[in-house]
Amino acid sequence: MKIAFTTKGTKWNSRMDPRFGRTKFFLIYDVEKHEFNHFDNRSIDNEAHGAGPKTAQKLFELEANVLITGNGPGGNAATVLEKSGIKIYIGAGEMTVKEAFEAYQNRKLKEF
Repeated sequence: MKIAFTTKGTKWNSRMDPRFGRTKFFLIYDVEKHEFNHFDNRSIDNEAHGAGPKTAQKLFELEANVLITGNGPGGNAATVLEKSGIKIYIGAGEMTVKEAFEAYQNRKLKEF
């Protein structure tokens, strides 16, 4: 299982980015392999419209099963994610990635 976090950095102790569509980075944690990878999403800043659905498509391509974020995606992006089978959890906007992962494990995040 791969868990994607919307983050402001690329480390375990990075702050979460509460935004989905215009998040700076995705930190992807492969639970089975205990490995981290990251995806630099900063190029989305150049998009005037449609950042959410484009970011959702990228998350699908990264083969994420779960998304942990702050405020949740907008309507169009949420539709793409739901059709892709990606579960969305919100409420991690003020945490570090490590804290968000622990909150997810302890079922303290809200399913979107």
